[in-house]
Amino acid sequence: MARSVSGWSPRALAALRIVAGLLFLAHGVVKLFGFPEGAQPGEVEIASLMGVGAIIELVTGALLVLGLFTRPAAFIASGQMAVAYWMFHFPSSPYPAANGGDAAILFCFVFLYIFTAGPGAWSLDKR
Repeated sequence: MARSVSGWSPRALAALRIVAGLLFLAHGVVKLFGFPEGAQPGEVEIASLMGVGAIIELVTGALLVLGLFTRPAAFIASGQMAVAYWMFHFPSSPYPAANGGDAAILFCFVFLYIFTAGPGAWSLDKR
């Protein structure tokens, strides 16, 4: 069983990379373009800390979806999520379920894993 399942690991890693990248990209789109309308936090000032974060989310999210410069993009995205958690979530409460930072923690560690594991299958880095 383990042998037959382990053959799927590169594809499962690629699926994780692509889905996480799409979700991260979506966070950047909300902050840069206010799309979809009504999504939080909505459009932010590009010359602000949130604006810089939005650019990082858009660029690294797109790179992760494509599997291009995967390791550097994942490392930068992971770092951004660590900073986001400690700067914006932790000060309101040390408990992720209470401070809304559980997604930031999860993104941080998913991207850290992708940084160490590489892009998996279906990536431009592999071409």
